[in-house]
Amino acid sequence: MKIFSRLMDRVLVWSKHPRAPWFLGGLSFAESSFFPIPPDVMLMPMVMAQPDKAWRFATITTIASVAGGLAGFFIGVWFIEAIIPMLHDFGYWDAYTRAQLWFTEWGFWAVLAAGFSPIPYKVFTIAAGAMSMALAPFALASLVGRASRFFLVAALLYWGGERFEAVMRRYVDTIGWIAVVLLIVAYFVLRH
Repeated sequence: MKIFSRLMDRVLVWSKHPRAPWFLGGLSFAESSFFPIPPDVMLMPMVMAQPDKAWRFATITTIASVAGGLAGFFIGVWFIEAIIPMLHDFGYWDAYTRAQLWFTEWGFWAVLAAGFSPIPYKVFTIAAGAMSMALAPFALASLVGRASRFFLVAALLYWGGERFEAVMRRYVDTIGWIAVVLLIVAYFVLRH
């Protein structure tokens, strides 16, 4: 079944919508403070559909993500007691306690690593606020980490361009079905 290749075509059409940059900014902001879906899922097809705007899209993603990270920071400062049950309910508690340990050991560098890596960044933004990390180093680490990640993604797609899209078209259905199977397996493993 070619479900994922049809979905890819649809996403590429949506990524050219005039309001797509606004949606990209909204998703980037939300992901950094509370939403589970990373902005890469919008950034990548937008760069593939409009490579001439790759740097603009990476800039939007970075600025909105850092702003969302600041919102997450202040959630940690003011509302940590209220959201602790949600961290448990949504399966982020282990990541949150790990983030606290990382802050104790590495501080600035923990935020920088979380900003660049696929580690749930929102957990680090909230933990940074809850642990009273200084705001200026937090903002700087967020900016450097997020910009590095999103500009790297944009650059790889910009320079890979049509070759990357051709490879994705060839394997998108296989990758999609593997991801579905892995999600199902992960659900059952984490549930038990």
